[in-house]
Amino acid sequence: MTPDATAHRFPRNPGGPLAPDWFERVAVNTPAAERRAASLGGRRSLKKEWQAAWLVNAIRCMDLTTLAGDDTPDRVARLCAKARRPLADHILAGLGLEGVQTGAVCVYPTMVAPAVRALAGSGIPVASVATGFPAGLMPLHLRLAEIRYAIDEGASEIDIVINRALALRGEWAALYDEIAAMREACGATHMKAILATGDLRTLRNVYKASMVAMQAGADFIKTSTGKEGVNATLPVSLIMARALRDYGERTGCKIGLKPAGGMRTAKDALAWQVLMMEELGRDWLRPDLFRLGASSMLADIERQLEHFVTGRYASSSRHALA
Repeated sequence: MTPDATAHRFPRNPGGPLAPDWFERVAVNTPAAERRAASLGGRRSLKKEWQAAWLVNAIRCMDLTTLAGDDTPDRVARLCAKARRPLADHILAGLGLEGVQTGAVCVYPTMVAPAVRALAGSGIPVASVATGFPAGLMPLHLRLAEIRYAIDEGASEIDIVINRALALRGEWAALYDEIAAMREACGATHMKAILATGDLRTLRNVYKASMVAMQAGADFIKTSTGKEGVNATLPVSLIMARALRDYGERTGCKIGLKPAGGMRTAKDALAWQVLMMEELGRDWLRPDLFRLGASSMLADIERQLEHFVTGRYASSSRHALA
């Protein structure tokens, strides 16, 4: 990926006033959404060079992430090295490619500065979680201060987490006000709103929270923190994609989607890309509108690409962990 490949092609979402009539009466047919999601795997037969191309694209849209309690600058530096060179040289040569990089590196606020140093000159943005990740239950002024701290450290993307209790109680105005305050604190820095969909209980709540986040100015909506009992699923991502489409039809804005957590295989990478292609179109197959928060599946993608190049499956121990 060239250094400007994550440059944003479309104007940012300016947000707008809260408009409950856009979502209050929405009805979601859960069995139908589940059937539609289950059908995606058979809608496109991706084999050989086509599959390889889609897997390389998944790498370009991937946020390599470390959000562990024992993170250190050295661990972050190793992750950044993998972001710069996610594929072994012989695989790149076999594919006839060069310069493939991941979409971003995502870390805690205190690890932003080491990540910025490790990625200097690469063009890879550093994303930081903030706002009391993963629970989002800190006082609002502290959540806003954490956003400002991460930006001061050099973060160019902020992944905020919503207060799920407000969504579960249907306090949409209060949720809107909090997200709008976070968007203001982000300033020129792009903001992803993590909905923690596994905690929202219903697909109807997922749609409503998606719409509120976009009305409050989110540039991306993101499924999960990766810490919930249930993280990204295809039915949830389908409903979020349709919320994006509905919002775009009303406003003309293109908003990004980031499924995160629970995705581990190359097959998963293909399934989510097929979802984006089928529901939203080719624009959502590039990193300015689509990210995959699934570092653990990079090893399987690399293994599948090595098989394509060499005809042999390598042991997973041969591939550097993401």
